[in-house]
Amino acid sequence: MAKYDPEAGFRKLTGVMGWIVIALLLSFSLYQLYTSLFIGFDPQIHRSIHLGFALSLTFLLFPASKKKKPRTKKKKFQISWIDGVLALLSVVVGLYWPFNIQELVLRVGRLEMMDFVIGGLAIVLVLEATRRVVGMPITIIAALFLVYAYFGPYMPGFIQHRGIDIDRIIRTMFFTTEGILGTPLKVSSTFIFLFLLFGAFLIKTGVGQYFNDLAVAVAGKRVGGPAKVAIFSSALQGTISGSSVANVVTSGAFTIPMMKKLGYRKDFAGAVEAASSTGGQLMPPIMGAAAFLMVEFIGGISYWEIAKAAAIPAVLYFAGIWIMTHFQAKKIGLQGLKEDELPDRKEILKKIYLLFPIVIVVILLMTGMSVTSAALWSILSTIVVGFINRDQRMGLMDIIYALIDGARTAIGVATATAAAGIIVGVVTLTGLGLKMANGLVDLANNDLFLTLVFTMIASLILGMGSPTTANYVITSTIAAPALMALAVPELSAHMFVFYFGIIADITPPVALAAFAAAGVSGGDPLKTGVISSKLAIAAFIIPFIFVYSPELMMIDTTWTEVIWIFFTSFLGMIAISAAMIGYWIQRTNWIERILALAAGILLIYPEGLTDLIGLGMFAGILAVQYLVKRKDVDQTPQSANV
Repeated sequence: MAKYDPEAGFRKLTGVMGWIVIALLLSFSLYQLYTSLFIGFDPQIHRSIHLGFALSLTFLLFPASKKKKPRTKKKKFQISWIDGVLALLSVVVGLYWPFNIQELVLRVGRLEMMDFVIGGLAIVLVLEATRRVVGMPITIIAALFLVYAYFGPYMPGFIQHRGIDIDRIIRTMFFTTEGILGTPLKVSSTFIFLFLLFGAFLIKTGVGQYFNDLAVAVAGKRVGGPAKVAIFSSALQGTISGSSVANVVTSGAFTIPMMKKLGYRKDFAGAVEAASSTGGQLMPPIMGAAAFLMVEFIGGISYWEIAKAAAIPAVLYFAGIWIMTHFQAKKIGLQGLKEDELPDRKEILKKIYLLFPIVIVVILLMTGMSVTSAALWSILSTIVVGFINRDQRMGLMDIIYALIDGARTAIGVATATAAAGIIVGVVTLTGLGLKMANGLVDLANNDLFLTLVFTMIASLILGMGSPTTANYVITSTIAAPALMALAVPELSAHMFVFYFGIIADITPPVALAAFAAAGVSGGDPLKTGVISSKLAIAAFIIPFIFVYSPELMMIDTTWTEVIWIFFTSFLGMIAISAAMIGYWIQRTNWIERILALAAGILLIYPEGLTDLIGLGMFAGILAVQYLVKRKDVDQTPQSANV
C-alpha cells in the first residue's frame, strides 16, 4: 500500500522514539475525545492544537524521502536531527495560539515580528508535511496558489489581480479562520477525527474481515461471483475507509486473486476492484468524510439531506459495475464459486451483530442527532460489540491500539485539510473562485452543458492524486462556483464536482486506485485505468443527470416518484452496461450497443417522456435479443444433425 498511498509509508519506530510517538498518538486521540465530550476551546486554539499534533507526528513518522533505504544499525532515535527539529517547531506552531490568544485578539490582526515568523513557519511546515503524507499533487497546487496570491499583477487574462503583500498573506493563512485554520481544518478537528476513530474501532472488532466473508456468502456463488464479492465488499469497506487506495489494497488482496482464479483477465480483475473501491467514497453514510465538509461549505443543510441525496446515485453506480461484471462473466462463460469455497452461512449470520454500529450511526443521523454525538455513540456501540464478539473480543489493549490507529489515520486528513485551507484562503483573498467561474462560463458561452463538461475536466484534473477530503475542498472552491453562476442548485453543483474529483482516482493518466489495483493484480496500470473508467461509466453520466433533474437526488419529490425514478434508472443502468460490455441476452452488435446506450441515458433522466421513449427502446432491444437467441437455439439441433 505504501507504494501507491503516501499515508501508508510511515516509519516503524521502536525503542524510546517508538514510545514517544505512541504517547503522542494516544494523547492526540484522548485530546480529541475530551474536547468532544466536555469543554471545547476557542476555534483558533482547538484547530491550532489539532494542527500541532498532526504536524509534529508527521515529521516523526514520515521520512522526507521514501527512496532512502532504511538504516541497518539500531539507533536510539531512528530519525534524522532535521526531522526532530521540524517536529519541535511544529509543537511551537501548535501552541502559539493557546499561549498568545489574548495578545493576538487585542492586536486585531496587527502582526509583530514573532507573529510573522510563526505564521510563515506554519505555511512551510504545512506544505512539507502535506508533501510527506499526502504527496506532491496537492502540495504543488497549494504552493502555486500562494505564488498566485503574491504575483497577481503578473498573471494573464481574467485571473489577474492586484497582488497581496506577504504580511497580509501570512495574516490570512494563520491568524484568521479563513486559511490554514479555516473550515477544512475545523471539520478535520471535529467530525472527521471522530469518524476515523469509529473506523479504527470497527477494524478492531474484525468487521473488515466480516465484510469480506459476508460478501462471499451473499455473492460468491452467483455468475462471476468473485467480481461481485469485490463490489459488495468495497461498498461496505467505504463505510470505514476514507481512501480509495486503502480500499483497493485492503479488499483487493482478497478479491483480485479470486477473480483471476475464476477466469477474469488480470486487467479486468484489477479494474473491478479499483472502480468498486473508489465508489466506496460515494456511498453514504460516510462518503470519505466529504459529506461533513459539504455541511459546512453549503450551509443551511443537514448531514442527512446530503446522505439522502447521494443514495440513489451511489446505488446506481454500484449497480452499473455489478451488472457489467455479470454480463462480462456471461460473455466469456464464467460461473461462480463452488459450494465448498463458500464460508458457512450460519456462522456468517451469527455475526450479523458486527454491523450494529453502522446501523446505529445511520439511525442516529436520520433522527437529527448532531454528527459529533452520533460519532461518539457509534464508537461506544463498537466497543460494546467488540466485547460481545467471542472470536475477536475487544480488550483494554485493543481500545488503546484503536485510539493509536485512529490518530495515525487522522494525520493525513489533518495535513491535507490544512493545505486545502491555504487554497481556500487564497481564493477568499483574491476572488479567484468567481474569476474561474466567470472564465469557465465565458469559455462555454453561457451554455450549461459545455460549462458542465469544462467543470468536469477541471474537477478531474484538480482531483488527481488528492485524498477525498482535499479534492472536495479544491473542486468545490474552484469548480463549483461556475455551475452556481448558471443557477444550478448549490447541492447539485457540489455533488457534481465531488463525483468527478473522486473519479479522478481511476481516470488515466494518474488513476492512483487503478495503479494500486494493477500492483495487486500484476496487470497493466493504464489498461486497468481505462477498464475502470468504463466500469464506472455511471459516475460520468449520473452527475449530468442530477444537475438537469435534481429529482434523482430525492430533492422535491414524493416517495412514489422516488420509487419510479429508481426503477427506471436501474433499467437504464442495465441498458448502459449492455452497451459497455457488448452483451445482454447474447452478444450485441454495434447498432444494438448504440441504441442500448441511448435507451439507458433516457431512462436515467427522470422525466415522463424520456422514460416512455427509453422503456420502448429497452423493450425493443430486449425483444430482438431474445428472438435472435431463440432462433439460434432452434437452429442448433438441425446443424448438429446435418
